[in-house]
Amino acid sequence: MKQSYENHIRYYAPHHFVFYPVAAILFLISIYFVFSRPETALWIFMSVVIGLVIWVSYMMRQHYALTLQNRIVRLELRYRYFSLTGKRLEEFEHELRDSQLFSLRFAPDEEFVALVERARNEKIGGTKIKQSIVNWKGDYDRV
Repeated sequence: MKQSYENHIRYYAPHHFVFYPVAAILFLISIYFVFSRPETALWIFMSVVIGLVIWVSYMMRQHYALTLQNRIVRLELRYRYFSLTGKRLEEFEHELRDSQLFSLRFAPDEEFVALVERARNEKIGGTKIKQSIVNWKGDYDRV
């Protein structure tokens, strides 16, 4: 499937559609038992443990994967900008927000430099950058 603004969000089925629904159901069942069983302390404990497992798994998945992905995307953008202009993106990268930088990865080389300049000068946001891309360059390997 060709990637575009409308379909660029990616899901990992075992995680998003199996683990989280099962964990959410277990959490809801434990909450139900908190209010319907005499041994409430046990179910309060179980609810807290299940809630913590859900929260920690979400935070770890997000933190590890996205930290590495963000670092790689920054390096790719720096390389592309230097390859296309002979100048270093690092000289003004601090002027761009993360959302702007990460949106620029979808721009093909023909549109990339102009969009970097627009993002820098006009302060357009990440969503506007994505919507401005005419020939979407899919990022099929991201997390």
